[in-house]
Amino acid sequence: MKIALMDSGIGLLAAAAAMRRLRPDADLVLSSDPDGMPWGPRTPADLTERARAVARAAAGLRPDALIVACNTASVHALPTLRAELEPEIPVIGTVPAIKPAAAAGGRVAIWATPATTGSPYQRGLIRDFAAGVPVTEVPCPGLADAVEHADEDAVILAVAAAAALTPPDVTDVVLGCTHYELVEGPIRAALAERTGGAELTYHGSAEPVAVQALRRLGARPEPGLPRTGSLTVLLSGREGELLAAALGYAEGRLLAGADAAVGR
Repeated sequence: MKIALMDSGIGLLAAAAAMRRLRPDADLVLSSDPDGMPWGPRTPADLTERARAVARAAAGLRPDALIVACNTASVHALPTLRAELEPEIPVIGTVPAIKPAAAAGGRVAIWATPATTGSPYQRGLIRDFAAGVPVTEVPCPGLADAVEHADEDAVILAVAAAAALTPPDVTDVVLGCTHYELVEGPIRAALAERTGGAELTYHGSAEPVAVQALRRLGARPEPGLPRTGSLTVLLSGREGELLAAALGYAEGRLLAGADAAVGR
């Protein structure tokens, strides 16, 4: 089984690591776009073209499924990617976990990029899945870029700014950008200080989207299998290696370790 994941940068690491844990035998293809990132400031049409190129590079390796491990690309490019690749290659998008966060009936904070915060897309999800639940949209300027470059100081500053905008009585936090799951530790620490140590529930998309990809293939999680899956890295269509910034995160190191285990 071969699963491809795509993103502008290293935001795909969280979903890729989740897939590695769930199916250690799966071959993984990580297709990103260091030449064209960041995608957020691009127009929807321009972003879609970049996403198409990254998806085509991955599709050339004939994966069994493609995970669009990027919220922004899922918003703007998912219909185009599905029209081009399905039914031969199932395409699974990434949606912020607003529905499960709201299901508990508490007070929800959605951390997302400034472009996504307040967007018709996110407001539609809130309307459809969180009606009647107190929801605070928290913009996180600079956080995705800080994560992308593994800039710890910039991450701490961006997280602190977002925490200051988060209500102290929040109960559930949605990590609405795939990059944010890579720094869940600093986010938890900042919000623990903000809320006086209250027990919060965090909702990411990495594991749910990995499980959904397996479901689309008629497969199931089998974390106890031997770690035999290979790793292929595509950088704007060129085969390469995990970038140094990726190895600054546990998810990147997990993937690199799996890669070494099969002799690549």
